[in-house]
Amino acid sequence: MEYQEIQYALAERILTLTLHRPDKLNAFTARMLSELLDAIDRADADDDVRAIIFTGAGRAFCAGADLSSGSGTFDARAGAEGVGIEQRRDGGGRLTLRLYDCKKPLIAAINGPAVGVGVTMTLPMDVRMAASDARFGFVFARRGICLEAASSWFLPRVVGVSRALEWTYSGRVFPASEALEGGLVRSLHPPAELLPAARTLAREIADNTSAISVAMTRQLVWKMLGADHPMEAHKLDSRAITALGQSADAHEGVGAFLAKRKAEFRQRPSREMPAFFPWWKERRFE
Repeated sequence: MEYQEIQYALAERILTLTLHRPDKLNAFTARMLSELLDAIDRADADDDVRAIIFTGAGRAFCAGADLSSGSGTFDARAGAEGVGIEQRRDGGGRLTLRLYDCKKPLIAAINGPAVGVGVTMTLPMDVRMAASDARFGFVFARRGICLEAASSWFLPRVVGVSRALEWTYSGRVFPASEALEGGLVRSLHPPAELLPAARTLAREIADNTSAISVAMTRQLVWKMLGADHPMEAHKLDSRAITALGQSADAHEGVGAFLAKRKAEFRQRPSREMPAFFPWWKERRFE
């Protein structure tokens, strides 16, 4: 796919995906959604990608949905007669669910305003870092709509129920300092230092870890958020350790530690994940 509204830049095994409609504050469109979905699929299939950083071009991260079509922006009735809910799925939710299943660590470098889908798209990312002058807003109640992008599931798990409801009931836009205090972001940085800080974190992952281990860890943590008992995690841990313990990367990791040398991990998540991965797509788990 030719990208028009995002930029895809891979350097030193770190992929930077930049929302790129700077003249529109990177407002979210159907085209941007398609490009992001394609980019995530492409990154998951590319073993040279060890971590993904998301950021925005210009002075915004993402100002939310593009409202240029007017008051009917969110009215799905047009052309929807006889069309089921599957064909009317929320675009933000399609993106966040794809991010949720991604094999690669996801880092949001929020360089400016992140409002509406501009903030909810970051919730399934693993680490959110922000410029000190960034601003955030779950503004849906002020637009006459409701939470989208599966954020009613993600947001309380990131910041807790009370904070999630306070921010979404009011729909107000709040500063980066409040996002930090509320646990929405991990750290604040001077604007010029934000991307270097994100790359430092991504480098730590890319240079020192097994890609297979990271992919498995990411999914163990995210998928266990809905488990009703730690026994479910124990079942998966046991299954995963059994599979990974006999892998080439496990032998290399232990051997490198004993030899006091840097490990050289070579396994490829694109084709060498354990046979039961992705386990959450099974109808049953026994």
